[in-house]
Amino acid sequence: MGFDVAAESYDRYMGAWSSQLSGQLADFTGVCPGQRVLDVGCGPGALTAELVARIGPEGVAAVDPSASFVGAARTRHPGVDVREAPAEDLPFPDDAFDAALAQLVVHFMAHPVAGLREMARVTRRTGVIAACVWDFGGGRGPLGPFWKAVRETDSNAVDESNLAGARQGHLVQLFEAAGITQVEEATLVADRTYASFEDWWEPFTRGVGPGGVYVAALDDRRRTELRERCRSMLPAGPIPLTAAALAARGVVQG
Repeated sequence: MGFDVAAESYDRYMGAWSSQLSGQLADFTGVCPGQRVLDVGCGPGALTAELVARIGPEGVAAVDPSASFVGAARTRHPGVDVREAPAEDLPFPDDAFDAALAQLVVHFMAHPVAGLREMARVTRRTGVIAACVWDFGGGRGPLGPFWKAVRETDSNAVDESNLAGARQGHLVQLFEAAGITQVEEATLVADRTYASFEDWWEPFTRGVGPGGVYVAALDDRRRTELRERCRSMLPAGPIPLTAAALAARGVVQG
């Protein structure tokens, strides 16, 4: 899937986007001092940082299946209980947290409903489960220009629009299938301005996520063709982009 990479590569690819969602997702969840909260699929720790700022490191735990991301999160957030584990097999007892959050993760879970059920298992009764996923299905993800160019140059390419939760209403369906109740949805918005086309393109060459994996698999000719198609679609710079993420929250059954 393209996440066995250095934390710095993820930061270049998605960090400035994900950090903008963190405060919005924490607000949507209702995170507040005195709680114990779990960050599922923490990556290098963008959401972890927001949670630490709100409730302190002693109130935060985090998991990620990537060893490099776990190492980075531990270094960046001393005092946080960071463990290497998938969402579908969380290394915590039942009812251990007041809330569990998954930022830009559900669409990459091997089994999304099972992952959400695990989040509910480790959260106390009446605790909150929350998640967000880019609206790739609605064409509002931050990688929209990239995937549009891919589809125009490769009719057989598979983009991220059909991933779990990445279209309107599907994240809510997954929550409900996992037995989470009182599910509500919202839209989170982020924006970023790239200084130049090269500033925008370079992160795709680092092998991060489905986009980076796609670029890495191309031969030189096809990679150049894709890059130049992207260039033709975007201004020389600066390049302002706005993206939307679909969010859902619900309550663990009492």
